[in-house]
Amino acid sequence: MKVIIVGAGVLGVSVARQLAVAGQDVVLLDQRGAGSGTTATTFAWTNSSRKPDPDYHRLNLAGMEEHARLAGQLRGAPSYFPSGALQWADAANEQRLADNVERLQALGYPAHWVTPDEAARTAGGLRIPAAITSIAHFPSEGYVLPDRFVNSLLADAEQHGATFAIGEAVAIDDGPDRVSVTLAAGEVCTGDRVVLAAGRWTQRLAARAGIDVPMVTDAGRGAQTVGMLGYARSPHLDLRCVIHSPGLNLRPEAGGHTVLQALDLNAHVDPADPPSADGDLARTLARRFSALLPDPGGRAPEIDLRIGLRSLPADGHTVAGYACAQSRVYCLVSHSGVTLAPVLGRLVAAEITTDQEEDLLGAFRPTRFTGLRRSDIEVDQHATSLGEQ
Repeated sequence: MKVIIVGAGVLGVSVARQLAVAGQDVVLLDQRGAGSGTTATTFAWTNSSRKPDPDYHRLNLAGMEEHARLAGQLRGAPSYFPSGALQWADAANEQRLADNVERLQALGYPAHWVTPDEAARTAGGLRIPAAITSIAHFPSEGYVLPDRFVNSLLADAEQHGATFAIGEAVAIDDGPDRVSVTLAAGEVCTGDRVVLAAGRWTQRLAARAGIDVPMVTDAGRGAQTVGMLGYARSPHLDLRCVIHSPGLNLRPEAGGHTVLQALDLNAHVDPADPPSADGDLARTLARRFSALLPDPGGRAPEIDLRIGLRSLPADGHTVAGYACAQSRVYCLVSHSGVTLAPVLGRLVAAEITTDQEEDLLGAFRPTRFTGLRRSDIEVDQHATSLGEQ
């Protein structure tokens, strides 16, 4: 079977690898380069912390478990780190955190309270402000280094025979016997199946194949899709896990660097006019970071800003499946791409090669949108509070 995968983000590359390992003929296409879209601008926290829908919670749990299995199969430097995560609450956030810890504990999800001293030992080189009133530890969570992860997956896919090429898909023809993808340069690729894993471009490309995948597409100032990350080049920290604190989230990056995220600042970000490295948003991010450093009065941090656009299905949940029983186009898009990539790669490849449905994906078919108005399904996905993404 020949499978064309449109989109070489974390989901597309994961599916490509699994299909190639299974012996399928795989062509992976991306308009820019592997991992260059949303995958390059993700906080990359692996979790199922605030996923109240039972089906979505189970799928994310499976994604976390699959990361551990996959890590033992990929060559090269590690890209997945089961470091655990800490959430620090002040008086304004402590009830929200307490409610979530209680909910997760009732589900059997590892979550427990820790003292500031315990949290300091877990976190590594950070100072816990005096305003913090409660701290929860989530030992099964972790993080991924996205570029390293995608490169490892792609290398393994190519080693098993997958072909990767740069090309912008502009049209998909879902025929009765074959499916074809037309590229901007005019080339037409034909195959037996197409996996549409184009992230935030999914709705547009799906529509050209007559498929409705409702997504949030606004990319203006402060839109739900807009996210800003800071990459702190200095100071180097011995940060050992993911941290969520009032005003700033942090995770380790390669080389002692730190990834920073301040959710409330996203409301002021315009992708068409990105904030400057010495502007108000950058200074605010640096000030909040400095307040958590062991030596808050030291040299000002050096922070590079990166603006990204999230891939958001309109109802907030993953889309995985064929548009209908006769379709040869498999749609795949998720806001939880990093957490879910390993398990979606395995499950989607299994569905394509066996034509048997996987139970974990049953609630996430694109057919769930059939006959519904957008107003019936769309939810607000602005991430602003402690523990959100």
